[in-house]
Amino acid sequence: MTAEATVLETERLVLRQTVLADAWWLLGLWNDPAYIKFIRDWGVRTVAEAEVLLETRILAKYAENGFGQYVVMLKATGEPMGLTGLIRRPGLDDVDVGYAYLPQYWGKGYASEAVAAVMAYGLETLKLPRIVAIVAPDNARSIHVLEKAGLRYTRMITLPGDTIALKLFT
Repeated sequence: MTAEATVLETERLVLRQTVLADAWWLLGLWNDPAYIKFIRDWGVRTVAEAEVLLETRILAKYAENGFGQYVVMLKATGEPMGLTGLIRRPGLDDVDVGYAYLPQYWGKGYASEAVAAVMAYGLETLKLPRIVAIVAPDNARSIHVLEKAGLRYTRMITLPGDTIALKLFT
């Protein structure tokens, strides 16, 4: 990892830009049953397919928006455990904070720590006027992370091209 790839550091975490070499572990994240249930099934089953999704859905957004999803790693070991970042989504007027973690890292406060850092970065450094979040209505763990970050449920929304209503937190 190069120093210029690092975007943020917290007490326990390093957040860095995603790179093509992350495809191998992202394949596991994107195929985790909870990811598929609460976020989506991208239909990605090989590292090569994960590389294509990475290039088109994550890496392209850095160039397009100047921000995106960041790999969250344990500072002590450097092991990647999930993604947290800022996403411009069709159908949302504001930038969305999004995150997903491998299950072995749940319940340890990592998502809350990373979400707080990314939101502060977006508001203070990037000067975004507001950051929102969307979440599946039955994703209690994610809702807890958003509420801990100071976001509150506003209303149900359905994004363009989707059929599932999501909770919008502002």
